[in-house]
Amino acid sequence: MGFFSKFKKQFLSVIEWKDNSKDVIVYRYPLEDRDEIMNSSTLVVRESQSALFIHKGQICDVFGPGTYKLSTENIPFLTKLLSLPTGFDSPIKAEVYFVNTKQFIGQKWGTQNPIMMRDADFGNVRIRGFGTYNFRVSDPGKFMKEVFGTNAVYRVADVAEQLRPVLVSALTDTIAENKISALDLASNYREIADETKKIVSIEFDKLGLKISNFVIENISLPDDVEKALDERTKLGVLGDKMGTYAQYKTANAIEDAANNPNGANFAAIGVGLGASGAMGGMFNSSLQNAKDEEPKKKGERIDCFNCGASIPAKAKFCPECGAKLGKFCPNCGKIVNKKAKFCSECGTKVE
Repeated sequence: MGFFSKFKKQFLSVIEWKDNSKDVIVYRYPLEDRDEIMNSSTLVVRESQSALFIHKGQICDVFGPGTYKLSTENIPFLTKLLSLPTGFDSPIKAEVYFVNTKQFIGQKWGTQNPIMMRDADFGNVRIRGFGTYNFRVSDPGKFMKEVFGTNAVYRVADVAEQLRPVLVSALTDTIAENKISALDLASNYREIADETKKIVSIEFDKLGLKISNFVIENISLPDDVEKALDERTKLGVLGDKMGTYAQYKTANAIEDAANNPNGANFAAIGVGLGASGAMGGMFNSSLQNAKDEEPKKKGERIDCFNCGASIPAKAKFCPECGAKLGKFCPNCGKIVNKKAKFCSECGTKVE
């Protein structure tokens, strides 16, 4: 008797899945080789779950949330496949898959490689982005056929690898079609996300999934572009004048060079020397302007050769000492005594 009881079939009375996980999407109910389902067995499907009965590789039926007494009335497809003359009194062999239909929230997405975009201000630039999205299983039968197959356990991480490229591709298409400039990306996150979600919804539906939310947290530009934007902002505060820009760049270059010791950073020193040259050019320009104005000033006022008083250049007599004026050095232009033969300033012979 004990020998025959060893091989006695184990008939299942209650079939249910108590889900304690946070990331399991599909769970195959563990049926041993000797486990069989009898008529009047109880199937318990909790909220946010669906149960799929599989027989001979085909989906017999899909059960939503509820408690079911398995019989020919509620699994007609199974009865038809088996063609049981006993009215389902005999045990049957089948596989039961539980599918989690709740929302899986806060899933991360991001660009593994930069996305190339054409920008009106900066030309071709590479951008990166990241954010979150929520999804759930909307069609358990389609999801089984297209994605998880006959895996005993299927987790969020398994499907995320397939969903990430779909999200990034849709985001790229949205930015390209709307021709949004790099400067306007941050102010259009919501609009870009909504358009991306519409494109993604079509692709997700093909897999038996539904995307319920898509959020863009950040879209970043290359470091050199961000630095250019920072400088543009600073120039806007300074007035955006060419002179102001030159002074601003020169001052920054000198400060950078001063902060680098000799031989520590050749690039910084080069910048410092270039900045110093620019400053030298500015000083030389100022000195040249002063020299250009000097003859004009000397032409307006001259010194009396007798008393040294400053007098008008066109005066014939010094208003201070009364000396007669009118003889000039041909070399330096200084007024000399009309009887002098040599200039007292530069020694040039005076004719």
